Amino acid sequence: MTKKNPDDSVREEQFGANENAAETEDTIQEVGTQETDPAADSEKPAEESVAESIEVNETEEDIIDPVPSVIAEKIDSEPSNDHSFDDIELPPVDYSGYTKHELIETLVLIIENRPPAEIRDDVERIKVFLFKKFKLEADERKNKYLAEGGKIEEYRSWVDPEDIKVKFLLEKYKEKKTDYNKIQEAEKYDNLKKKYDIIDKIKDLVNREESINKTFHDFRALQNEWHAIGVVPQASLKDIWENYHHYVEIFYDYIKINKELRDLDLKKNLEVKILLCERAEELLLEPNPVNAFRSLQDFHNQWREIGPVPQESKNDIWERFKEATAQINKRHHEYFEKQKDDQRKNLDAKIAICDEVEAINLLEMKNFKEFDERAEKVVEFQKMWRTIGFAPKKQNNKVYQRFRDACDTFFEKKRGFYADNKEIQLTNLQLKTELCVQAEALQESVEWKATSDALIKLQKEWKEIGPVPRKQSERSWKRFRKACDHFFNKKTQFFAELDTSYEDNLKAKTAIIEELEKFETGGDVHAAFERLKELQRKWTDIGFVPFNMKDEITTRYRNALNKEFDRLKIGDDDKNILKYKTKLDSLKTNPKASRKVRNERDKFFTKIKQMESDIVLWENNIGFFAKSKNADAMIKEVNDKIDSAKKLIKTLEEKVRIIDQSGLDD
Repeated sequence: MTKKNPDDSVREEQFGANENAAETEDTIQEVGTQETDPAADSEKPAEESVAESIEVNETEEDIIDPVPSVIAEKIDSEPSNDHSFDDIELPPVDYSGYTKHELIETLVLIIENRPPAEIRDDVERIKVFLFKKFKLEADERKNKYLAEGGKIEEYRSWVDPEDIKVKFLLEKYKEKKTDYNKIQEAEKYDNLKKKYDIIDKIKDLVNREESINKTFHDFRALQNEWHAIGVVPQASLKDIWENYHHYVEIFYDYIKINKELRDLDLKKNLEVKILLCERAEELLLEPNPVNAFRSLQDFHNQWREIGPVPQESKNDIWERFKEATAQINKRHHEYFEKQKDDQRKNLDAKIAICDEVEAINLLEMKNFKEFDERAEKVVEFQKMWRTIGFAPKKQNNKVYQRFRDACDTFFEKKRGFYADNKEIQLTNLQLKTELCVQAEALQESVEWKATSDALIKLQKEWKEIGPVPRKQSERSWKRFRKACDHFFNKKTQFFAELDTSYEDNLKAKTAIIEELEKFETGGDVHAAFERLKELQRKWTDIGFVPFNMKDEITTRYRNALNKEFDRLKIGDDDKNILKYKTKLDSLKTNPKASRKVRNERDKFFTKIKQMESDIVLWENNIGFFAKSKNADAMIKEVNDKIDSAKKLIKTLEEKVRIIDQSGLDD
């Protein structure tokens, strides 16, 4: 078995470049809470995050022990604890139009100058685009090598120095991300220590022997310091808040803050929490459940920071917020359940496609036509594959690799067959070159119908000829197509110029019809008959009319002319001939009428021969009738038959003559 070149991983039809990377990038990442390290690549399900973990039977105190923001007497200003609900998020950079060099420069710039947590998405998207470009360049080098006559087993891939540079940058980014995560984790524990220190200081406030105003100023400073400290480890979050709230409540009891000021602060907190409830309820209209869930996490963090509300509103406001939370979490859960179901269906569809391609590989293919037909099916399966979404993450890469291996197997077999049949390809090239010569000989012709038929026949022959060597394939096809296009473009231009004359012809034929509809026979039947024949001749001399009016104008003409012939007192045979001539004139505009007219001529000719034979037979029989009793009556009857047959022969001969003159039987 020939050893497969590392770069030989793309189908002959350039299918599936780095699909693994694309599918991994697009895999849905479920959302945690803000207390989770934003730089960590966690695979923890979103259902386990803070907001989702709230049980519907919990009270507000089980999750958030409210803390009032106290307003003290003689305090001119109060530290702001407001939170922005409308953080502006810049759209992601579109790297699809960047060159390889621009992508690498951008990667260097962001890795050197920005924290890992801020550039994670940018690095992943740049990486996907770079790997696709490296892959495409590798394929182009390989295809060029093969196109120049190189052998697949002798091909060796070239290592792109910029590929090595990118891998070095990604490794450096990975190290920076690891260091960053360690720093973040250490900062969380440092923040935890700082918050416990603040709790201890709040505990000491109740033992001071100084003015309450001074003590409250110190308390407010500790509160501001508390809120300025960053996140703490998730495992310690509940405990630290419970301790904080407990000693804050003790402090409030100690200093006995004025009830009116406290009530004002409680009212302010209620207004902020009502606003949060409204924001949470608006998320029910958010079409994307994942975005709604992420926003809900922010709202829960903000809720925790807000102080207590009046006792009579405490349960109602919490139940309202909890109800919105439950509905958003339900939508989020249903969304991911549907995702899982869709991914299972996608897996079944992809497995079915793998089975189809593998079944094709088991077939015995002996000629170019069979390989080409199977190749078209494989390419169709590749297109179908691209329309199917992701399979479950655990099976996605595996089923893709199975499909890719099956496609590789087929196209390697096809390439091997083509390589072993170069002599046949050279013969096919000679045949196609001869067709090019024939097409070029016809390209200046103005015999539009005959040449069109001839070129169409050559095109059919071209399709029936097998493949030619790849180096000459495109060149010979362009030569053949150029000759065909040259003729058909000339033909199109010619008939486009006829469009104006078609309108003039329509007006002329309409005028003849109007003259027929107003036709007066007068007293001279013979003169009227000649006038009708002259109108017939004029009609025949007029050229084509617009195609969409052809049937209507012809039917109207035939009806008007036949009506006038019927009014003339002339023999039925003459009427028959004239009507038949009208019929043939109307058929001249029908390109499919020639076969029908030829068949009709053959029938007329056969009928004439038969009638001539019948006449000879009847004339011989007259001699026998003379010996019978009723000889006169029988002889008269036979003579009538002979006369009728001769008239019919004359009529049929005239119709044959009209057909021959019309040229429709050619």
